[in-house]
Amino acid sequence: MEITAAVARGPDVPFTLERLTLAAPGAGEVVVRMAASGICHSDLTAKRNFPAGVPIVLGHEGAGVVEEVGPEVEGVRVGDHVLVTYASCGGCTRCRTGTPGYCDQWATLNAGRFGAESPLAQDGQPVVGAFFGQSSFATHIVTTPRNLIVVGDDVDLAMTAAFGCGIQTGAGAVANVLRPEPDSSVVIFGVGGVGMAAVMAARALGVGRLIAVDLSAARLEVAGELGADVLVDGAADEVAAQVVSATGGGATHALDTTGIAGVVASAVDALAPLGVLALVALGEATLPIEVAKLIGQGKTLRGSIEGDGDPQRFVPRLVDWYRRGEFPMEKIVMTYPFGAINDAVAAAHSGAVVKPVLTFPFVE
Repeated sequence: MEITAAVARGPDVPFTLERLTLAAPGAGEVVVRMAASGICHSDLTAKRNFPAGVPIVLGHEGAGVVEEVGPEVEGVRVGDHVLVTYASCGGCTRCRTGTPGYCDQWATLNAGRFGAESPLAQDGQPVVGAFFGQSSFATHIVTTPRNLIVVGDDVDLAMTAAFGCGIQTGAGAVANVLRPEPDSSVVIFGVGGVGMAAVMAARALGVGRLIAVDLSAARLEVAGELGADVLVDGAADEVAAQVVSATGGGATHALDTTGIAGVVASAVDALAPLGVLALVALGEATLPIEVAKLIGQGKTLRGSIEGDGDPQRFVPRLVDWYRRGEFPMEKIVMTYPFGAINDAVAAAHSGAVVKPVLTFPFVE
């Protein structure tokens, strides 16, 4: 079928809307018509690092309506409203035990499909597609039921599109990895989209003390509206000392969403003895950590990808929080028509918008 997609052709070239051919769904595949797609920093990182001149369709926070199903499809049907998440094999140990973010085939399934394996082409020439099993910067995608979470027809797909990646990453890091208790103190370093999700999750879980750290006063203000008790300017002196003071001895749990070595070091210092720090950002390749602080105070560093949960179970939990008003996504989402994708990307780069979401002309 003929579709329109935002094609990336190099790190310094804007996205261009182009007509492509999307392959018909094969066995175990479905076609989803996009209603919305979040823009994640992983999309921008991939665009920056992808070889110039090789066309690719990015996007991995899609939401839409199932339009066609191929043979041997179970669990979804035409007309289902769905959120789209990352790809996983479903058969390895991690997938079978509920942590598909650590799937044995993660890299292969999520890096995109090349050459004849790609579902996308233009004038007979392949365009790299199926990024994160979807390539949602397009009017239609081919994906699998395993990538899809069926939601009610009343769920706002633009407000929940990012649940498939960025929001479950931040919220899951809190709910599934840190698992704070009502008497816990939690500090979030960096309140972009992932950090805001962590703030909302911590508040939904009823933590006793919630602190947000960021360089942006505007973002800190939003974090406060979402439930953060203490707002700390990340450019201030003695950030860790401010957190220790605000928590009466250090945070029991911390999350870093920046990947910046100096920020991670501050996060370690901000922890109370036996505190746990989760890392979710691929920033600097190595981090100089003072090991004595970890050993002497029993502190733990823990990596996490995609919130350490099973999207089929955790994304419905996010939707439930959203329905109950505990995830007020309208406070962080700004929608852009699909044709304004480069404006949305610019807003994401500048930090002017916490979570840009593309919307598509859509008629059921």
